[in-house]
Amino acid sequence: MITTKQIQARLAESIKQSGMTQNEIASKIGINRSQISCYITGRKLPALDTLANLCKVLDVDANYILCQDL
Repeated sequence: MITTKQIQARLAESIKQSGMTQNEIASKIGINRSQISCYITGRKLPALDTLANLCKVLDVDANYILCQDL
Protein backbone atom coordinates (compact mmCIF):
# COMPACT_ATOMS: atom_id res chain seq x y z
CA MET A 1 0.00 0.00 0.00
CA ILE A 2 1.26 3.45 -0.91
CA THR A 3 1.52 5.86 2.00
CA THR A 4 1.30 9.61 2.27
CA LYS A 5 4.85 9.54 3.61
CA GLN A 6 6.13 7.89 0.41
CA ILE A 7 4.42 10.50 -1.76
CA GLN A 8 5.73 13.29 0.46
CA ALA A 9 9.28 11.92 0.28
CA ARG A 10 9.23 11.70 -3.51
CA LEU A 11 7.76 15.15 -3.87
CA ALA A 12 10.33 16.62 -1.46
CA GLU A 13 13.18 14.91 -3.30
CA SER A 14 11.93 16.16 -6.67
CA ILE A 15 11.73 19.70 -5.34
CA LYS A 16 15.25 19.43 -3.95
CA GLN A 17 16.62 18.02 -7.22
CA SER A 18 14.98 20.79 -9.24
CA GLY A 19 17.42 23.34 -7.84
CA MET A 20 14.57 25.84 -7.50
CA THR A 21 13.57 27.57 -4.31
CA GLN A 22 10.16 27.07 -2.77
CA ASN A 23 9.36 30.66 -3.73
CA GLU A 24 10.27 30.04 -7.37
CA ILE A 25 8.16 26.91 -7.60
CA ALA A 26 5.20 28.54 -5.86
CA SER A 27 5.39 31.55 -8.16
CA LYS A 28 5.46 29.37 -11.28
CA ILE A 29 2.31 27.51 -10.30
CA GLY A 30 0.47 30.37 -8.63
CA ILE A 31 0.33 29.20 -5.03
CA ASN A 32 1.73 30.42 -1.73
CA ARG A 33 5.24 29.32 -0.69
CA SER A 34 3.82 27.99 2.56
CA GLN A 35 1.85 25.43 0.54
CA ILE A 36 5.11 24.08 -0.89
CA SER A 37 6.46 23.81 2.64
CA CYS A 38 3.37 21.84 3.69
CA TYR A 39 3.92 19.41 0.81
CA ILE A 40 7.61 18.94 1.70
CA THR A 41 6.90 18.28 5.36
CA GLY A 42 3.92 16.04 4.68
CA ARG A 43 1.37 18.20 6.47
CA LYS A 44 -0.69 18.31 3.28
CA LEU A 45 -0.83 16.64 -0.10
CA PRO A 46 -1.39 18.82 -3.15
CA ALA A 47 -4.74 18.82 -4.92
CA LEU A 48 -4.65 16.95 -8.23
CA ASP A 49 -4.46 20.12 -10.34
CA THR A 50 -1.65 21.45 -8.15
CA LEU A 51 0.16 18.10 -8.36
CA ALA A 52 -0.10 18.22 -12.15
CA ASN A 53 1.35 21.73 -12.19
CA LEU A 54 4.13 20.73 -9.78
CA CYS A 55 5.06 17.77 -11.97
CA LYS A 56 5.21 20.02 -15.02
CA VAL A 57 7.40 22.64 -13.29
CA LEU A 58 9.62 19.99 -11.68
CA ASP A 59 9.79 17.98 -14.93
CA VAL A 60 8.84 14.77 -13.15
CA ASP A 61 6.25 12.14 -14.00
CA ALA A 62 3.20 12.08 -11.72
CA ASN A 63 3.39 8.27 -11.67
CA TYR A 64 6.77 8.56 -9.95
CA ILE A 65 5.43 11.00 -7.34
CA LEU A 66 2.40 8.77 -6.75
CA CYS A 67 4.65 5.71 -6.37
CA GLN A 68 3.10 3.93 -9.33
CA ASP A 69 6.48 2.46 -10.24
CA LEU A 70 6.62 0.28 -7.11
